[in-house]
Amino acid sequence: MKRIDFWFDPISPFAYLAFERLPQALEGCTYAVEYRPVLFAAMLQHWGHKGPAEIEPKRAWTFRHVAWLAHTHGIALQAPAEHPFNPLALLRLVVAAGANRRTVEAVMRHVWIGGASATDATRMAALAHTLAPARNPSSDAVKAELRASTDQAIARGIFGVPTFGLDGRLFWGVDALPMLRAALAGDAWFDGPAWDEAASSRPGVRRV
Repeated sequence: MKRIDFWFDPISPFAYLAFERLPQALEGCTYAVEYRPVLFAAMLQHWGHKGPAEIEPKRAWTFRHVAWLAHTHGIALQAPAEHPFNPLALLRLVVAAGANRRTVEAVMRHVWIGGASATDATRMAALAHTLAPARNPSSDAVKAELRASTDQAIARGIFGVPTFGLDGRLFWGVDALPMLRAALAGDAWFDGPAWDEAASSRPGVRRV
């Protein structure tokens, strides 16, 4: 059985959409998913890039786009009351409770359904009660595990969420799901030189 690594941060609406779309996008395929929580902000800092919500015209387009994608695919989505927000408590809760389909679903829907504040203390307490983590989300061990997961992702060249890993290849974004499915299904394109050749062109101009 093939394993798919799914790197995510619940701050990303695209990660939420990808999470919800994954079972339908890969219907009929045999696979197992390893859910890997990471801190998207640390990736942005490492690669020297701003998040889409930090550039006002891009923020407006991003939320229009994700609203359209949710509408198209029949996925419930209401943006949280504040965005961006600090997702650390949510990420640590996932780590403490164990990153599986159930816990990730609970956290994703906590953020992206209902339009409430993702970090409201009362809502966070209710979510923690529901997930009943075996470990303390505020413990040094949980914090270190999240940092290690993020560092490992960056070391692999991951720059954004959602990112999927399959057979040593990385697929970024919800719009990469058809490509991921093709790779999982054994599309011959992935057996030839096309994958490496497509990334071989070099930039002719660099900003300083």
